[in-house]
Amino acid sequence: MSVLIYLIPISLALGAAGLVAFLWSLRNGQYQDLDGAAERVLFDDEDGPAG
Repeated sequence: MSVLIYLIPISLALGAAGLVAFLWSLRNGQYQDLDGAAERVLFDDEDGPAG
């Protein structure tokens, strides 16, 4: 039972770190163009590999 004294704060700290990382990614525009990367795969590149 005494292990819960350590596990609860650790889990809260990890959850807060995940929330901070998610908010940071929102502010930096990581989710602005979700369809662009999916459509970019379908187009042929003009500059292909040499050979």
